[in-house]
Amino acid sequence: MKFNLVTQIFIAFVLAIILGSIFGSSIDFLKPFGDLFLRLIKFIIAPLIFSTLVVGVAGTSDPKQLGRIGVKTISYYLVTTAIAIIIGLAVAFTISPGKGITISTEGLTIPEAATQEPQSAITTILNIIPENPFTALAAGNILQIIFFALFIGLAITFVGEKAQPVYRFFEGFAEVMYKITGIVMKVAPLGILGLLAPVVGQYGLAVLLPLVKVIAAVYIACILHAVIVYSSAVKVLGKMSPIKFFKGISPAALVAFSTASSAGTLPVTIKNTNENLGVPNKISSFVLPLGATINMDGTAIYQGVAVVFIAQFYNLNLSFTQLLTIVLITILASIGTAGVPGAGMIMLAMVLTSVNMPLEGIALIAGIDRILDMMRTTVNIVGDASAAVVVAGTEKDQIEVVPSD
Repeated sequence: MKFNLVTQIFIAFVLAIILGSIFGSSIDFLKPFGDLFLRLIKFIIAPLIFSTLVVGVAGTSDPKQLGRIGVKTISYYLVTTAIAIIIGLAVAFTISPGKGITISTEGLTIPEAATQEPQSAITTILNIIPENPFTALAAGNILQIIFFALFIGLAITFVGEKAQPVYRFFEGFAEVMYKITGIVMKVAPLGILGLLAPVVGQYGLAVLLPLVKVIAAVYIACILHAVIVYSSAVKVLGKMSPIKFFKGISPAALVAFSTASSAGTLPVTIKNTNENLGVPNKISSFVLPLGATINMDGTAIYQGVAVVFIAQFYNLNLSFTQLLTIVLITILASIGTAGVPGAGMIMLAMVLTSVNMPLEGIALIAGIDRILDMMRTTVNIVGDASAAVVVAGTEKDQIEVVPSD
């Protein structure tokens, strides 16, 4: 019996949990397979984003439509981020993850990422413009690659007939990158096994049990956000069945859960959104790379749960003004910390500082950050895909999906 890719990935996912639970840290011998898969994914990110976005923008041939798509995309990301932080706070107050917890704070240190100075919104905007576009491509700076590709695509449109050879080059290059992505996905099951099994083996019950309510709160809030917000959005605005949506994006969701990287999952997200959800390249090539950089619904949920947990652990009461501040800071920080490593930790440090809570609380949950990051990344990429479906639906620009393995 030949299993399709979704089934193969799911089998590898379950097998990784079983093997990691049985063999513990000795399962690390599978890690090179995960590293190989990550390297293969990373090596196609920059050329895939660049080529598909140039083709998408040049193929639009209507700057006004591109502007509409941009406004709709950013608006959708900001609104869903606001809803996500509210859901995170609501679930956290319901579960009360910080009450009755006894954790020794002796020896705990604040992770280095949380002590980094966050970029201001103005600095982030300026950093979108590359001083050297080829350096941006080499470094894999997604926002700068988007900026460069947008200008190339627009220039092709304005030049017209004389630029058609350039357009055909990028069109052919994009097709080549799609084919390479398909080849890389053949090893996805083995890669997920190598990524997930060592993580399961590393975190035993001794580490997880004291903080199981924190993990449960984040996971429950993330699932609620996906089921309620994304289902409603793709149904009402995208004119698509939620079942079809979640089934179509499931391979990317499993990869995101295993890698805990929105950027690393991006090629798979683009492939699933185009082939399974019928979103045209000119929309997905803009919406998805932007979402991988600034859309942080899962991270927003994490902020809400983490703040409530830390407040309860230190027996602090959060006022309505503080809660409102948390919501506003999280929305703004989702853009202000775009593309910064350890963005979740930096955002949490900003939020705690804004409401005068102890930064030392970050150290309490740093040990399970990878477990939480897996789920929040999954929600982030599913949110990216839902935005692509919503934008395509509102633009009345979806293509028919041909079922395949």
